[in-house]
Amino acid sequence: MLKFWKKKETAQADRTDAASPTRAEAAQDVVESAETAPPEALAEIPPANASEAPQSGADNAIEVRRGWRERLSGSGFARSLSSLFVRHPRLDEELLDELETCLITADVGVTASAQIVESLRRRVDKREFADANALLAALRADLVNLLEPVVRPLDVGGRTPFVLLAVGVNGVGKTTTIGKLARRFLGEGRVPMLAAGDTFRAAAVEQLQTWGARNGVPVIAQASGADSASVIFDALQAAQSRGIDVLIADTAGRLHTQTGLMDELSKIRRVLAKLDPQAPHEVLMVIDGTTGQNAINQVRQFRESIGVTGLVVTKLDGTAKGGVVFALAREFGLPIRFVGLGEGIDDLRVFDASAFVDGLLPAALSASD
Repeated sequence: MLKFWKKKETAQADRTDAASPTRAEAAQDVVESAETAPPEALAEIPPANASEAPQSGADNAIEVRRGWRERLSGSGFARSLSSLFVRHPRLDEELLDELETCLITADVGVTASAQIVESLRRRVDKREFADANALLAALRADLVNLLEPVVRPLDVGGRTPFVLLAVGVNGVGKTTTIGKLARRFLGEGRVPMLAAGDTFRAAAVEQLQTWGARNGVPVIAQASGADSASVIFDALQAAQSRGIDVLIADTAGRLHTQTGLMDELSKIRRVLAKLDPQAPHEVLMVIDGTTGQNAINQVRQFRESIGVTGLVVTKLDGTAKGGVVFALAREFGLPIRFVGLGEGIDDLRVFDASAFVDGLLPAALSASD
């Protein structure tokens, strides 16, 4: 354990009249800890936007949907489906065959794509659709229905501290996602803490400390190369003693084929259980939306090693095809907690099936199509 925490906890134990730290004291500690990060690294993080003030009624729905559409319309999935209906305005076998090809190439998966198109084909044969607009509406409904079972927002209430373990391979945006999660929890009025458990990658500790400084959140860290399980164990002890609401622990990025590093995740779970038998309460796996079907193999291996309980799909605003979200939903049924729709600190969105499909497909074909 870090000497700083050891001294503080010992002093608290020696005072017979000591009370648990208040939320105000914890918040003050959060601010003080921000000074530990290297100031030159702050320039790498975009300025924090004002907290997202909740809007009400239709205005809020319109704003959310517009944001999803703006960020997803450039994906390969959105472009290919939009052009498909322009090229094939008639309901025929050629349209259905190309639709299936479009879904497969967008990483929806062969099985899921075949099932969706076969269902539409049967309805076309029964003359249920008057035109391409009607078929488009049915496709939208089928895609939303495929995603609805995995729309389960993360609930960190009821446990203090709530321990969230972030896992994933290198390059998926895991550390950035952790920083954005910390910002979200702060906006909810919670007191978060970060644990720099990625001691394997060079500069990973410094990167997390930079996010902590930007958000005003304490970061528990040791030197690069330290034992990851030890760092996270110390962080949980500190979180328990300071009344922290949510502990977000980073872990070393690894390939799902690296047995030694995967075993380290199991060690982290065993070590945490010594302090809290239920920890970690959430194992959140971060997936790069541009990796396509390889994401399926990654989730399968991580779930076997550590027991993944939720997913975050990042980088959907760029070149990602987007269909991998549907493939993940069908293959595993794991909750998709968040999706990354941009680089801004507030661009981590709670997953919404209808908004996601709205961003990929138009509500109707234009009169000129």
